[in-house]
Amino acid sequence: MTDILRGVLYSDLGSDINNWAMFAFRILLALELFRVHGLKKFRVENGQREHVPNPLHLPEKLNAMVATLSDTVAPFLVMIGIATRLVVLPVIGVTAIGYFVVHRHDNIEVRDVPYMYTLCFLFLLCTGAGTISADHYIYSLLTQ
Repeated sequence: MTDILRGVLYSDLGSDINNWAMFAFRILLALELFRVHGLKKFRVENGQREHVPNPLHLPEKLNAMVATLSDTVAPFLVMIGIATRLVVLPVIGVTAIGYFVVHRHDNIEVRDVPYMYTLCFLFLLCTGAGTISADHYIYSLLTQ
């Protein structure tokens, strides 16, 4: 159990400067995802909400829910640093599908956005949130 907790919650990037840099990176990345993509989910234009592509042909409600949670709830959890490695998984899924499936025939300028989001959230998956996060404090409390 401790190994699982450590794998999910523990992340120390080696120095204070690295942990503060990761804190800033998490905040700015997640804020941008919410600001640019999350707010679209609430905006109504011409009487309709944003159309969410469904290239995997999932049930429409499930597809919309995953996309909405990935662009609205997940960014806030990433900013706080709660279960960061788990929370980024649906975001990576949505952005990778955007890159490899939805925009596969588009020009590089259009494909660049989901590509960069996928890389950045993969980086968070690998490194974790760092010591300036709720993950670090929860892990500290659970392993005392």
